[in-house]
Amino acid sequence: MNRLQFFSSVRVSRGSGHPVEDIENVAEALAFLREWPVGRRGPVYRCAFNCCSAAMAMQMTAEEARKSFTGFARITGLLVDSGTPPLPVGREAKPGTLAH
Repeated sequence: MNRLQFFSSVRVSRGSGHPVEDIENVAEALAFLREWPVGRRGPVYRCAFNCCSAAMAMQMTAEEARKSFTGFARITGLLVDSGTPPLPVGREAKPGTLAH
């Protein structure tokens, strides 16, 4: 297996009407992050981007980068769990609950 390959893919959706994407490796996660709107690039984005960049430079494992990218996807409401649709764009989880 490629050292940049994730053990399991991260399923994301950009919102209603968009297909679910399976992000399977660090390069795909970086490509996804590079397309993220500049105005929405906050600390969680920067953390995921930096972790993926570090994995590309062999300074971090692919699984560490995957965890960071998954956190970004969860917090932004893009993460798709099996059987759970993504949150509509712009909607955030209530305090004390997990966004799926």
